[in-house]
Amino acid sequence: DLSLLRFISAELTRGYFLEHNEAKYTERRERVYTCMRIPKELEKLMFFGIFLCLDAFLYVFTLLPLRVFLAMFRFITLPCYGLRDRRLLQPAQVCDMLKGVILVICYFMMHYVDYSMMYHLIRGQSVIKLYIIYNMLEVADRLISSFGQDILDALYWTATEPKERKRAHIGVIPHFFMAVFYVFLHAILIMVQATTLNVAFNSHNKSLLTIMMSNNFVEIKGSVFKKFEKNNLFQMSNSDIKERFTNYVLLLIVCLRNMEQFSWNPDHFWVLFPDVCMVVASEIAVDIVKHAFITKFNDITADVYSEYRASLAFDLVSSRQKNAYTDYSDSVSRRMGFIPLPLAVLLIRVVTSSIKVQGVLAYVCVVLFYCGLISLKVLNSIVLLGKSCQYVKEAKMEEKLFNPVPTATPGKQAGKQQGTFKSTQGISTDENGSTSVTNQPVHQKDNMPSLLVTSNSDQFLTTPDGEEKDISQDSSELKHRSAKKDLLEIDRFTICGNRID
Repeated sequence: DLSLLRFISAELTRGYFLEHNEAKYTERRERVYTCMRIPKELEKLMFFGIFLCLDAFLYVFTLLPLRVFLAMFRFITLPCYGLRDRRLLQPAQVCDMLKGVILVICYFMMHYVDYSMMYHLIRGQSVIKLYIIYNMLEVADRLISSFGQDILDALYWTATEPKERKRAHIGVIPHFFMAVFYVFLHAILIMVQATTLNVAFNSHNKSLLTIMMSNNFVEIKGSVFKKFEKNNLFQMSNSDIKERFTNYVLLLIVCLRNMEQFSWNPDHFWVLFPDVCMVVASEIAVDIVKHAFITKFNDITADVYSEYRASLAFDLVSSRQKNAYTDYSDSVSRRMGFIPLPLAVLLIRVVTSSIKVQGVLAYVCVVLFYCGLISLKVLNSIVLLGKSCQYVKEAKMEEKLFNPVPTATPGKQAGKQQGTFKSTQGISTDENGSTSVTNQPVHQKDNMPSLLVTSNSDQFLTTPDGEEKDISQDSSELKHRSAKKDLLEIDRFTICGNRID
């Protein structure tokens, strides 16, 4: 008999058992734990990545001038030793001299840019217009950074390419002028960005600064509802590291300009300190929320950030080898899109215009400060190298440092490809079965084109999003590939001199 009383009684007394769907609820609980672990794992990656950027940034001020001096000394004293080598300078020395010349030329070009006039010009604009300008500057910075590293790489390769090859470029001089124009333009772009941030700090009602900080939360809307694979999340993590480090340098420039206007009064620094903390806190909060929901919606565990950290450590350790393909600062530039030259030019311009050096004591302080920077750079490099070796060992990737990149040619198996490539690298096996690696670098002119065209990692990383599903359905090996192997392929691809983006 159906009645209202019986229906209400059934609603009040009915029961259910969650253990009947144990897998579902266990998965939901693990998602909660993953979201709770994201801040810790993400900040570990950010902390490590920021110090990597700091190491590449300090390199421009400390070791690069010394390396340029040694290269010039070798070039001047070359007649004393005779032309025993075919090269006047080693490729690394040529790249160092090009970086030094570009840095000096752009620094003198920055003297023709009036910072005070730019500040008052930007300050006279409305709040909404400045908000739009700041957003346009952020987009332009990402675009010009992506193309700028290609310009610098093209210059380095054109200047150090073996001469016996057929000429397929426009020449070193045009590439050099392109690089100078890029670095100067990028430095101007960062200066406008720092000036806009300085205007926001000095506004009376702080409305512009609040709007600019709220813009970071708009980034969450454009990121968390998209599909992300592990490689895409790795790329976003590198971009966030670069963005956070760049913001720290911009805040330093803003503080230097403000302290100069108030005659270096320490009380004014505490006036700026709450705004600086607000900017830093908003960046950290946005990154945590963004990565937490991206990992949640895409079923990615928090352990992936330790794999990302091991991948960055692999870059650092591999760049320390005798037959490394690229300099570490350039490797960081390709990974994160962080190019230290424009930012270094702007910082040198701001410091030299804000601090006046007069007298013998002032020059002594400058020399001591430079020695302190060198000590900081060396200490930071030693600690980073030790941590990187530890991360590489924990990820069990240390044996990959000596294994070459396998080539993929149609109609051949991967094992034969790897064996063929090992023979070209000079790897031999003795009677006891141990493997020895010779220190003689291979001629890249024969092997590099095949690597860039037919390597497995190239096919994996340059596949459009629409074709990834077809490849995963056709190849079970790609579908069930572990995360560490994917990251290792990215490492191999990066060492060959290409970005992952």
